[in-house]
This record gives sequence, C-alpha cells and structure tokens, in this order.
Amino acid sequence: MEGFKHNLLGHFIARWLVSALGLWIAAGIMGGRVGYGGNGWVIVIAGLILAAINALIKPVLVLLSLPAVLLSLGLFMLVINGFIVWLVSEIYPSFYVSGFGVAILTGIIVGLVNYLVSAVLELK
Repeated sequence: MEGFKHNLLGHFIARWLVSALGLWIAAGIMGGRVGYGGNGWVIVIAGLILAAINALIKPVLVLLSLPAVLLSLGLFMLVINGFIVWLVSEIYPSFYVSGFGVAILTGIIVGLVNYLVSAVLELK
C-alpha cells in the first residue's frame, strides 16, 4: 500500500472513489436536494469531475482567496468547497444540486467522508 500512496495516478483514483462515495452519501442524506437520478454512473462521473477540479482548480481558488480564508480562520474553505460542488453540478447536469447552500452542505459531507476514509486507511 505504501507504493500506492506515492503513485500519482493511484492517489488520483483513490480521491476519485472517495469523492464519489462522499457524493453518494450526501445524496442519501440530503434527499431530493442532491440528485443523480438513481444512476450509479452519474455519481462515478461526478466524483471524477470533483476529483479533477479539486486537483487542478482548487489550489488556484485557495491561493486567490487566501486573505478571506485567513480572515475567516479557514471557514471560507466551506464556501470554496461548496462552489466546487456547485461547479460540478453545472458542468455535469445529470448530477443535481438544488442550491448553493445545499452545495456547501454537500461539500462538508464529502470533506468528512474524505477525512474519515483517509484516517481509516492511514491506520493500516
């Protein structure tokens, strides 16, 4: 497993799967406010888009909004994560988020799932 962690492609695939899991859990918790039409492939593709945006665009967003992140003691990251979830729903309309507040809550759920899965895998 140690070689897998240092493999860039392996790391991206793991983030993709964890993102998809987080979106699926968020859709279950949020009811009809986050939807994927009951099609698992929509969640898999939305997870791929989310992982790609997190890898490519999120670092730039964080850098550009660094003053807001620092002044809010990091709470502005919730807005950034919500924006990214909302962006996924705009790029891929089969994945539906009913509003920006729901996108922020979905981002929190995805972040918690990411944290928990990472913590469990690090224990091994």
